Amino acid sequence: MSDWKAFPHDASGFGLDGEGLDELWPELHRGDCEPFPEDETLQDAWRAFHSGDFEAAVGLADEAGNEGHAVANKATGIYATYLEDKQARKTDLFLAATKRAEQAIESFPKDANAHYFHAFNLGRYSQSISVAKALKQGIGGKIQKSLERAVKLQPAHAEAWTALGLYHAEIIDKVGKLIGSMTYGASESKSLECFRKSLELTPDSPIAHIEYANGLYLLFGDDRYEEVSDLYVKASEMEAKDAMEKLDIEFALAELE
Repeated sequence: MSDWKAFPHDASGFGLDGEGLDELWPELHRGDCEPFPEDETLQDAWRAFHSGDFEAAVGLADEAGNEGHAVANKATGIYATYLEDKQARKTDLFLAATKRAEQAIESFPKDANAHYFHAFNLGRYSQSISVAKALKQGIGGKIQKSLERAVKLQPAHAEAWTALGLYHAEIIDKVGKLIGSMTYGASESKSLECFRKSLELTPDSPIAHIEYANGLYLLFGDDRYEEVSDLYVKASEMEAKDAMEKLDIEFALAELE
């Protein structure tokens, strides 16, 4: 029996057979700016990802070697975030994706998603062990470096801007504004600027709204509760374009209950 859990929702509307993937690619990848792959195995890996078969997506991506890093690491990260309920395995998945991303950075140093998915999975790993503990291990600086590299290579990378906004907010939440600024270069204004850039680039992205809400709560607590709630409501009312967005939306709905 596979260790991977099945996608728990109806994925029939996310089929991307034939030229469907190519046609919908710009919309599906507005957030991560991943270029359309010429390799047919990688095309199939992305089809599996968008339809919620994350195990198949990783397997097909790994067949393609280092060139499959983006889909493998995105599928691993999304699966571990939303579907894996065993803490030890969740942590192992984030670490495996981080290692794969480090290899991708060596092979493709100018690939924004090599850096972004390194930061994404390392950030999720940090949350799984506690952000405070991760900071003591020096992980914060690695995340910041990868995210800043990602947006420098691809300024339209909305998901990286979202993650960078959350990075600043989490630092301030854990160590305060003064230490956050002096030690990590984190600031409230930088956090908000990053979130706003992400929303400008992807105004119909559920996760951009969810993480902005999370960031606002980390920075301001209940003082901006209504805005936080409104952002979650907006995310919950969006129409999912693929399995990942379905999981984002279901998360938002659960938080509003």
